[in-house]
Amino acid sequence: MSNPFEEMNNRVISEFRENDGKVGPPFEGATMILVHHLGAKSGTERITPLVWFPDGDRFVIVASKAGAPDNPAWYHNLVAHPDITVEVGHGPEGRTETLDVHAEELTGSERERIWSWITENNEGFADYQKKVEGVRTIPLFALGRR
Repeated sequence: MSNPFEEMNNRVISEFRENDGKVGPPFEGATMILVHHLGAKSGTERITPLVWFPDGDRFVIVASKAGAPDNPAWYHNLVAHPDITVEVGHGPEGRTETLDVHAEELTGSERERIWSWITENNEGFADYQKKVEGVRTIPLFALGRR
């Protein structure tokens, strides 16, 4: 039986690679990143397409899982194996690059500063925050070049 979420991810990955980092709905116009990570337990390589936000020379990704009460599987994978590779899309510029990065989970005032900016500028992530209020704090990772 096919998994609709996996099918959507595979479609987004294909579009990203075929169109220099640009994809259609539901992520049309967003800056996208393909995160290559290893399973925390299995060690199996996985690729997850995500929206990214700039923070200086770092790429910030959000473990929102669309406002689900638990963290996405990739969250646990990055905690276990933070040295990863990404394919970065640069939005309207229509170019991509592949980079080796280190994923650092953001905490404290740094997380709050970035999360505040993200939710003020992206209604979808603000809605996800409302869904998980009192259940979990949505994790953020900064991806910095290694």
